[in-house]
Amino acid sequence: MSDSTLSPRVAVYTGTFDPVHYGHLDIIRRGSRLFDKLIVGVGINPDKKTLFNIEERVQLIRDVTSGKGDNAEPLSNVEVLSFEGLAVRFVRDCGARIMLRGLRTLSDMEYEFTMSLMNLAQDPQIETLFLMAKEEFSHVSSSLLRQIAALDGNLSKFLPEPVRTALAERARR
Repeated sequence: MSDSTLSPRVAVYTGTFDPVHYGHLDIIRRGSRLFDKLIVGVGINPDKKTLFNIEERVQLIRDVTSGKGDNAEPLSNVEVLSFEGLAVRFVRDCGARIMLRGLRTLSDMEYEFTMSLMNLAQDPQIETLFLMAKEEFSHVSSSLLRQIAALDGNLSKFLPEPVRTALAERARR
């Protein structure tokens, strides 16, 4: 795709989303208000062992962004796709000029800053836009939620239905 066909009105938010939680959904909602189209790219990180396979993660995000469960607000300009390989290449393949990223902590900022510079070196036409996590989500991570689920803890503050049910069922296995 040529540089002239990349749209500044389309953004891509990539991650493993294992599982998707309210912090992710906050970034998705806010991104969907900023851009004409937001693509959520569900990827494979070879450094992470996931609890849900990629098809399950895509479906859970589709469910919660389409208004199922306790997230009643359907997000009509959000599309959820899976991808393999470099996120910056996926962003270009989607015709987007913007890669959307969420920041929770100072350590996130350091990692994401380094990643954005590497992405810029890979493709100078793709810009990274950072959204700060809301305070109530700044401590939430998918790995912590998987641990809480494994110990049969209460996840209602962190996960929408049907993600809560799926995680609880998976944790019992």
